Amino acid sequence: MPSVFKASCLAALMAASIGFPSVLYAEAEVQQSDSEATEDTVVDSKVIVGWIEKGRILPEHTAVKIKVDSGALTSSMHAVNIEDFKRKGKQWVRYDVPVKDADTGERIKLQFERPVFRRILVRGAGGEDRRPVVKMTICMGERVYEEQFSLRDRGDMTYPVLIGRRTIEHIGLIDVSRTFMLPLECSQFEEDKERDKQARLKDQEALDSEADGPEEVEEEHEE
Repeated sequence: MPSVFKASCLAALMAASIGFPSVLYAEAEVQQSDSEATEDTVVDSKVIVGWIEKGRILPEHTAVKIKVDSGALTSSMHAVNIEDFKRKGKQWVRYDVPVKDADTGERIKLQFERPVFRRILVRGAGGEDRRPVVKMTICMGERVYEEQFSLRDRGDMTYPVLIGRRTIEHIGLIDVSRTFMLPLECSQFEEDKERDKQARLKDQEALDSEADGPEEVEEEHEE
């Protein structure tokens, strides 16, 4: 009897160590397929994003590729033709955002005017760079976020929008092994809402701004 019992145990252990893991591994691969949206995109109400996602810079309808990078502190947006000006005595900035539509491949130039929220001095191996920071509204998945973005020419970068830690903490978690986890489902209502908000902002005397405060220093993150 003891030898039969030992043989049975050995057979069970071999089945567990050889057969079952291959089945579980195959199931895990199916669950983590990049081509499908699964329930694991939300954990305890926190959104899980891949290290590359698609999003929209509201109120525009153009889809852009966004890099999610926890190495950067402040989010950054590609901007050219940056021009400072005053509106009702407040600091504003106008700029162009040239992007490639992530859905169609068409090259489009988006134009914006925003109040300067604050200014930063970025220090890195290449020296120092002063940048305005503005609040921009982006849509990722089906959620909308108003976040701080520093403006700089990212023409030498692959992605026009970089999401840093200040924004990631509002969005949720990163799965660094995956990309494009969130289907882009921004509503027309949110686009219209943002367009109306920007129109009202131009008439406001008081703005949410720290532009008159001291310039903050941040370290350049090598992207």
